[in-house]
Amino acid sequence: MLLLFIRERFAWIGFFIFIFTLLNVLFSLDVGLNSISIWYVNISLLVSFTLFFVWRYVNEVGKLKDFLGNMDGYLDEAHKNRLVLTPFQEACFQKIESVFYEKNMELNQAKVQLQEYSDELLAWVHEVKAPLTTINLLLEHIEDVSLRRKLENEWLRLHLLVDQQLHQTRLASIEKDNYLNEVELKPIVYKEIRGMQAWCIEKGIGFEVAELTDTVLTDGKWLAFIVRQILSNAIKYSPVNSEVTIFTEHDPTGATLLHIKDVGIGIPLEDLPRIFQKSYTGTAGRESSQSTGMGLYLASNAARKIGIRIYVQSNVGDGSLFTLRFPLQNEYVKLTGR
Repeated sequence: MLLLFIRERFAWIGFFIFIFTLLNVLFSLDVGLNSISIWYVNISLLVSFTLFFVWRYVNEVGKLKDFLGNMDGYLDEAHKNRLVLTPFQEACFQKIESVFYEKNMELNQAKVQLQEYSDELLAWVHEVKAPLTTINLLLEHIEDVSLRRKLENEWLRLHLLVDQQLHQTRLASIEKDNYLNEVELKPIVYKEIRGMQAWCIEKGIGFEVAELTDTVLTDGKWLAFIVRQILSNAIKYSPVNSEVTIFTEHDPTGATLLHIKDVGIGIPLEDLPRIFQKSYTGTAGRESSQSTGMGLYLASNAARKIGIRIYVQSNVGDGSLFTLRFPLQNEYVKLTGR
């Protein structure tokens, strides 16, 4: 802070050096001043300027630290009335207030517009889900099995995209929407597998599922969404007539781990750190027009907000292993106490 103050008052110091030098030159040139001690004058000037400089430093730096440490308070009218400012400081302060006011107005307007857009998008998604449900029911009446399977597969793709959009819109307010409690893994996993049935039949993909007797602390709806995204990736990148394995275990801390393993093309090492980034499709995703790069991004964000950690192990050609780690009781308490 001292160096900053010296730089700010460099003009003072320069002016003092100029006057100091000028007086010494005059004393040396004017014989009429020989009777006056030049040392007495120099010491007097130096002491006077030093005392003045220290006083100004203590006074101004103290006010600056107080101002910076209580910036929010100075925007309050009651506090501002007790603040003693110079005319220049008052002008700067009023300009800062004006900028803050304008930016706050713009920010509030942007928030309102964003909320309106979010509400409209949610309403649109819910409107789209109604005809999708109707179409799904009508598909059961198509007698041509081959045609029905193709239509069911396309319906599933459309349903997953709408579902992604719905959860992406809700993600910003997940804290208001989630409900953490004891949830059984088995019903959730089996429901999501049944939801992918048309896609699995088309590719000949089966599932090897363990007992899944574990009960975990989480939000059932958001957990289903996370499992759905990981399963859709496993099916998308698995070869035909392959198998996806789902099982659970416990880590050394006692936390439940849900594993979803496929034997697909795997993820290149250079892609692993980025697969949860928004819109990142990776090497494999560039070869598929179906990849949006949003599924794992949304799953990762939703998992983090409800205390689930997602880990990935993968090698090219050997498939991928996605692991969900659920919070323990004490971690759950910390999460709900945020």
